Amino acid sequence: MDYIPILVLVISFVGLLSIGTPVAWSISISSVLTMLVSIPAMPAFTTVSQRMGTGLDSFALLAIPFFVLSGQLMNKGGIAHRLIAFAKTLVGSLPGGLALINVIGAMLMGAIAGSAMASASAMGSILGPEMEKEGYSKEFGAAVNITSATTGLIIPPINVLFVYSLASGGVSIAALFLAGYIPGILTGLFLMLVATFWAKKKKYKLGKRSSLKEVFKTFIDAVPSLFLLVIVIGGIVTGIFTATEASAIAVLYTLILGFAYKEINFKTLPQILLDSSSTTAVVMLLIGASMSMSWVMSFENIPQSISTSLLAISDNPIIILLIINLILLFVGIFMDMTPAVLIFTPIFLPVVVDLGMDPIQFGIIMVLNLCIGLCTPPVGSVLFVGVGVAETTIQKVMKPLLPLFLAMVVALFLVTYFPQLTLWLPSVFNL
Repeated sequence: MDYIPILVLVISFVGLLSIGTPVAWSISISSVLTMLVSIPAMPAFTTVSQRMGTGLDSFALLAIPFFVLSGQLMNKGGIAHRLIAFAKTLVGSLPGGLALINVIGAMLMGAIAGSAMASASAMGSILGPEMEKEGYSKEFGAAVNITSATTGLIIPPINVLFVYSLASGGVSIAALFLAGYIPGILTGLFLMLVATFWAKKKKYKLGKRSSLKEVFKTFIDAVPSLFLLVIVIGGIVTGIFTATEASAIAVLYTLILGFAYKEINFKTLPQILLDSSSTTAVVMLLIGASMSMSWVMSFENIPQSISTSLLAISDNPIIILLIINLILLFVGIFMDMTPAVLIFTPIFLPVVVDLGMDPIQFGIIMVLNLCIGLCTPPVGSVLFVGVGVAETTIQKVMKPLLPLFLAMVVALFLVTYFPQLTLWLPSVFNL
C-alpha cells in the first residue's frame, strides 16, 4: 500500500489550513501537490482545474442557489417573529420556557431558512434580551441558541443533503429528506430536556400559560411559513416535482410571502439577491474544489487504502462506526460542512456499505456529526455567531454548552446504532 499520496494530501491540506489559507484554496493546492506525486506538473494543474469545472456541471446543483435565495428571503421576510410567537404559546409556561422556545423556533427557522447561522442570528437577537430580562444568564441563552441552531440543518430541506447525494453517486434526495426528520426532532428533544433540567437547577421563573385562543392565533400567523415545508417535501415525495424544481418553487413562494408580510419590497430585494449570490459563489467554489480533491483521491486509490486500514483494525461494525464518528466529529471542528461531505463521503461510504449500513442512514450520520462541529471551538461558525450576538465570550459559554453538546452526541450515537430512526420514514413512502 502506497502511503505517500495520503501523507502529501493530509500534510499539505492541514498545513495550509493552519497558516490561515482559505478552505477552497487549501483543497485545490493540496490536490495539485498530491497529483504531482504521480504525474508531471502541467497535466496535474490542468486535471485539477478541469475537475473543478466538471464537478459543477450538474443539474442537481441548481437547487443550491435557489434554496440559498429562498433562505435569504425567509430570513428577511419576518418569519422568525411569527415562529417564535407560535413556539412561545406552546412551551412558554414550562420550566426553562424561553430556552425551549429557542429550540423549537430554531428547529423551524433552520429547516425553513436552511441556515444555522441565520437561525442563530435571528433567535439570538430576538430571544437573547428577553431571556436576560426574565433572569436567564447570558451564557446559558447563548449556549442554547448555538446548539439549537444546528438542528434545523438536520431537518430538511437542506442544501448539504444535495451535496451528499452528489458525492454518494445519486442517493435519493426524497429519501434523505424524509430520513432527516426523526433524528432532527430527536436532537431537539434532547436539547430541550437538558435546557429544562438546567432551568430547574438554576430556578429560572416560569412564563405565563397561553390560552387556546392565543395558541390558535399564533398558529394561523405561522401557517403560511410552515406551509413551505409541506410544499417542498410533499411535492418531492409525491413526485409532483423534482428536488431541483422544488427549490425554484420555494423561491417563488417565499418571495410572494415576503411581499405579503410587507417585510420585503423592491428596495430591499437587490441586497437580498446580492447576499444570496455571494453565498452561492462561496459554496460553489468549495464544491468545485472538493470535487477535484475527491477525484484526486480516487485516482490515487486513497479511499480504498483508508478503507482497508479501517477494516484491518477490527471487523466489528460497532468499533468501526465509532472510529468513523470520532473522525467526523474531529473534521467538523475544522472544516465547513460542504467540503467535508464531498471529501469524506467517497472515503467512508464504501466502508459502511461493506458493514451493511444503508447510504441514506450514513448521510444523516455525517450531517449530524458536522452539525456538532459547527458549535464546537475553535472554528465552529455557529459558535462565533451565537457568542457575538449574545455579546459574551467562548470561555464563559463553555460551561452551559457542554451538557447541550453531550446531548447532541447522545442523539448521534442513537442514530448511528439504531437504523430505524433514519430509515423508517423513507420505508413508509417506499423510498
